[in-house]
Amino acid sequence: MSRSHAGRWSAGDIPDQRGRTAVITGANTGIGFETAKALALRGATVALAVRDVEKGKRAAEEIRAAGPTAEIRVQHLDLGSLASVRAAAEELRSTHSQIDLLINNAGVMYTPHRTTADGFELQFGTNHLGHFALTGLLRDLLPPTTASRVVTVSSAGHRMGGPIDLDDLDWGKRPYNRTAAYGHSKLANLLFTYELQRRLPGTGPLAVAAHPGGADTAGSKAAMSHSSPLTRTAFAAIRPLLLQSPAMGALPVLRAATDPRVRGGEYYGPRGFQQSKGYPAVVRSSPQSHDAALQRRLWALSEETGITFAA
Repeated sequence: MSRSHAGRWSAGDIPDQRGRTAVITGANTGIGFETAKALALRGATVALAVRDVEKGKRAAEEIRAAGPTAEIRVQHLDLGSLASVRAAAEELRSTHSQIDLLINNAGVMYTPHRTTADGFELQFGTNHLGHFALTGLLRDLLPPTTASRVVTVSSAGHRMGGPIDLDDLDWGKRPYNRTAAYGHSKLANLLFTYELQRRLPGTGPLAVAAHPGGADTAGSKAAMSHSSPLTRTAFAAIRPLLLQSPAMGALPVLRAATDPRVRGGEYYGPRGFQQSKGYPAVVRSSPQSHDAALQRRLWALSEETGITFAA
């Protein structure tokens, strides 16, 4: 996990993606949009898996304006509903015989205490369980090669909230803490990635994680709308120091997805101060994220949704 690469890896380093298919969740805005655009401009066929189809269509048109030959389709997906995840997976399977890149990017952040359509705490249910289910339902479409990737987008915030309580993921036994709930959902993304990599064959595909650092996106602004006035004021003051553009924030995701030197189970993020800004490199995640027993237990709990992975 400590290996690093020299140089300033950028979108210009993305290999030719012609003949490859990428499915990206939350691809109508922010990091997901920049990831989709970069892959499409390098020749990939890209499915924008989004909750709001009209916003997805507008994003697709914007990408086509930048690259008229870009192959883009919009797929409805609500990660907060397992029925929607199943329906989206079926549609994707009917359209694509192979998926080379599955980029689990979408997420919600610092929301008030709400639940998904299936009764799970919203941040955990959307950020982890929805992506766990989608990956399980599409796993067999990923070719057995290391160029094929499942990239799950975590966050430097995975360190927030203290130890995760797998016995109270719905926060029914303690006062709800939206910051801790978000941190635990992002920790779950890493626990999932590391356990998935352990279960994948040595020939590939690879399971890799990434985080965008401090990206100045609509999502980060929306998250701040749920915060206290004091937090919003402090955030506005530090924004220029800690945040970078969505295009820069997408680079760790793009590198994890396309760099031939990537190894399974690695975690990519900005290499600058506090992993907040800068070009992408292999970075460290918290000790808790490497707890193998915790990874296995989370996997077993996630399978209780009825989703199991093909061997």
